[in-house]
Amino acid sequence: MTLTQVWGSVIIFTFCPLLGGLPLISWITYALTSRQLAHLGTGNISVSAAFYHGGRLVGILAVCSEALKGIAAVLIARYFFPTEPTWELLALIMLVMGRYWMGKGAGTTNVVWGVVVHDWKTAFLVFLIAGISFTILRERRSGRLGVLILFPLILALLHPENPARIIVASALGLLLAWIYQKIPDDLDLPPEEGKVKSQRVFRFFRGDKAIISLNSELDYRQVGQKAATLSQLKRCGYPVPTGWVLSPGDDPETLIKYLPVSESEPLVVRSSAIGEDSELSSAAGQYQSVLQVKTETALRAAITVVLDSYNHPVAVDYRRQRQLPDTSMAVLVQKQVLGVFSGVAFSRDPISQQGEAVVIEGVAGDATQVVSGRVTPQQYRVYLQEYEEQGNKSARGNGSSPIQEETANSHPQTSSRSVNISFQIEGSGDLPSSLIEEVAVLARQLEEYYHGIPQDIEWSYDGQQLWLLQARSITTLQPMWTRKIAAEVIPGLIRPLTWSINLPLTSKVWGEIFTLVLGKRARGLDFQETATLHYSRAYFNATFLGKIFRRMGLPPESLEFLTRGTKFSKPPLFSTLRNLPGLLRLLGREWGLDTDFDQDYQQIFAPTLSQVETIPESSPSVLLERIEIILEALNKATYYSILAPLSMSLRQALLQVKDKELDNSQTPEVASLQEISQLAADARHLLSLEQVTDWSSPSLFTTLVEIPDGQSILDQLYQFLESYGYLSEVATDIAVPRWKEDPRVVRQLFAQFLNDPPPIPKQPKRQRWKAEVVQARLNLKGQVTQVYSQLLAQLRWNFLALEKIWLKSGLLSQSGDIFFLEFSEIEILVVDADEQLKEQIPQLVQQRREQLEKHRQLRTVPSLIYGNSPPDPVASDYSLQIHQKLLQGIGASSGQLEGIVKIVVNLQVTPIIDRKTILVVPYTDSGWAPLLARAGGLIAEVGGRLSHGAIVAREYGIPAVMDIENATEVLRDGQRVLIDGQLGIVELLE
Repeated sequence: MTLTQVWGSVIIFTFCPLLGGLPLISWITYALTSRQLAHLGTGNISVSAAFYHGGRLVGILAVCSEALKGIAAVLIARYFFPTEPTWELLALIMLVMGRYWMGKGAGTTNVVWGVVVHDWKTAFLVFLIAGISFTILRERRSGRLGVLILFPLILALLHPENPARIIVASALGLLLAWIYQKIPDDLDLPPEEGKVKSQRVFRFFRGDKAIISLNSELDYRQVGQKAATLSQLKRCGYPVPTGWVLSPGDDPETLIKYLPVSESEPLVVRSSAIGEDSELSSAAGQYQSVLQVKTETALRAAITVVLDSYNHPVAVDYRRQRQLPDTSMAVLVQKQVLGVFSGVAFSRDPISQQGEAVVIEGVAGDATQVVSGRVTPQQYRVYLQEYEEQGNKSARGNGSSPIQEETANSHPQTSSRSVNISFQIEGSGDLPSSLIEEVAVLARQLEEYYHGIPQDIEWSYDGQQLWLLQARSITTLQPMWTRKIAAEVIPGLIRPLTWSINLPLTSKVWGEIFTLVLGKRARGLDFQETATLHYSRAYFNATFLGKIFRRMGLPPESLEFLTRGTKFSKPPLFSTLRNLPGLLRLLGREWGLDTDFDQDYQQIFAPTLSQVETIPESSPSVLLERIEIILEALNKATYYSILAPLSMSLRQALLQVKDKELDNSQTPEVASLQEISQLAADARHLLSLEQVTDWSSPSLFTTLVEIPDGQSILDQLYQFLESYGYLSEVATDIAVPRWKEDPRVVRQLFAQFLNDPPPIPKQPKRQRWKAEVVQARLNLKGQVTQVYSQLLAQLRWNFLALEKIWLKSGLLSQSGDIFFLEFSEIEILVVDADEQLKEQIPQLVQQRREQLEKHRQLRTVPSLIYGNSPPDPVASDYSLQIHQKLLQGIGASSGQLEGIVKIVVNLQVTPIIDRKTILVVPYTDSGWAPLLARAGGLIAEVGGRLSHGAIVAREYGIPAVMDIENATEVLRDGQRVLIDGQLGIVELLE
């Protein structure tokens, strides 16, 4: 032995133990987490402990530090003994000894990486054989022992000429085996209590073949919807009790031996069948659950009971009735919550299928008493209303208790905006009001998390923590229908003919737009599901539209943003990129929208309007041909009537252009208003004040005929009706008369403007380039609205001509009957002359008239409906609104005004109003513009920043609040209120 080798042996026997004992893992963990590993868990300073207590990053750094130690030891020995590899193994032994006695670790990572450097062929074969065996058998203790035996064995097979090397390798294996017996194993710690990102690795190396925790990401197709849902919610931070899942077909013994079952910590065993708790079928009560499981024997029996319940005749019959396949069942085992109060909650009322109430049922004790029906629970109805913070000012309902929405902000999947929630609770009992409020918030959070699908939850409160035991969709409350947007598009009561024309037109255009973006992913979507009628009123399918927007990578509230100017959450980047080709195609359409419209106006719209302008005395077949020509043009006009407002909204949002920067003078509602106002101003110069004191009487127009130049004013008024006669109270409803048919409204407004001129609209300042870009789309929107409304007016007048013929023939009995027929029925009557249908027409029309009249008598209709067959509307939500002092809506035109309420439900009678009048209307359309311009403020039941009323209000500088549900019922004539058009608040002063 040379002097160099002597020094080498000294270094190996002194430095390597010191290197092994160097506490790098402890230092790394403390530096990154401020945690002392020696005081946590088993007290080991090991790689597995670093992963468990420090997380993935700490664990990776720990692996690197210990690997470098092993590699360094081998390279030091190789430097001093280049031809004697036995010294490399001796260096690893010294390293491991130091690691154990000074560093409180086994040194496994040191040896693994040291052996790789020592002999990569041996290391490769050992890891290959051991890795395959462990992956199959998943027995970690047997796997460790196998590696320690394989290493010297394979080394002996590859290097039989070096027995000393084989002996030292065996000694290294024996040393590790002895250390494994002496120190506790960090892998014995429960994975669910470790760092979330390390749990999957932990479970793999533990060899937990049959043990699946709710902390894992689970597939509902493998473990059922119940277990997958609870897993998802637990990983998102919701308070779900610790639990484990036995997959279908797995041996339960491994799980039984693993679970911590005892008298002090009982378990509950539940079903999680494939297809259970899905959006189509809840399977509630069909399968068994077993509580108070306290021994291994009881756990084994409980699992058997739950699995056997899948084949119970009642459960089998349930699946057959709903055409559900017979698949399999997983078993869910959870730590049982010892509930002080427990129960169920419905985020929406499953009985009334409408309204804003969260329905909560609760009892003292565990939740099974409520679910089983053995005990009558206490029932509560909770109404939540959110108010966003506006500086130091917040609004809340009278008599309600506001809380800060801290619960929502604690969950990563919910909104982080700062809001106050006010509660109104109906019902009384033993449940604390704070618990009732917390359950209600949890139910609504889960509904929001699942894209607005109403949720049925089971909950339990143990005296300190509210626990979520189960969450599933309320299958009877789908789809969700919303009136908020539909009431703007086509408000009021809708007759069959109007609907049979509007629905195919609009659904076809929406289908084209969505298909343009989605491409092949639009297959299977039935766009006729976009809307329907409830209570003879239009409702949009919010569930269906939300599904489409999510496919497009956009938030579910995208439609409200585009049509009403509401807030818009940021879409996920990945989804947006996925739909980028389709969005670019849509952007291409948007970019050339004005050019396309100009071309279609010249080639389609102008020729069609000219062709159908004069209605001849003709046969039904000729009139039907004219109607089909108009419908063909309307099909194209509908495309522009949808895309032009969307384009304007998008540009305004992206360029951040304020409403006051835009000029609305080219929109029909404002243009008509300005023209009739100018006409009244011209007439005012011809009449003395005495002559117009009785401006509401017909004598005014008699006076105009008698004075010089008066006939000129009347001619201009007639010309006004020719130009704007296509407008009406509801331009999109062909059943509603146009101004041209009934000019009384125009004459009354003309007379009122003579006596009380409307204010001069504010002119926007010089526009910046961004405003000019948006202005171009606003002007286009006005042109489209004019064409679309003109075509609908012509359609109405041609149907009236057809009705006139059928009234003479006796097929119809009174004016307006034709609007109670569907277009397909009219086609059959004209083309086929179906005698059987002709005989049914009187009864059919009468039934539909009676139904419409019944729906007209409804005092209120809900803005949201859940399910396809809702019962008659309930008034509970509306009655609660009456007692509120503050009503929250959408601010559509800034300004504040304290004034007197005047309710106007239609334009049949025009009231006398002034600048102290706050008009309260069910909706607004172009035809309402002259009335709105004379008011001091506006409150509307439906609408947003882009509705007709909002546009007129901004044009004339009056405050407007839209979207105050049931405003015409909650408020009353003569009531004094304060409206804030900026915040969207109506304050009741009386």
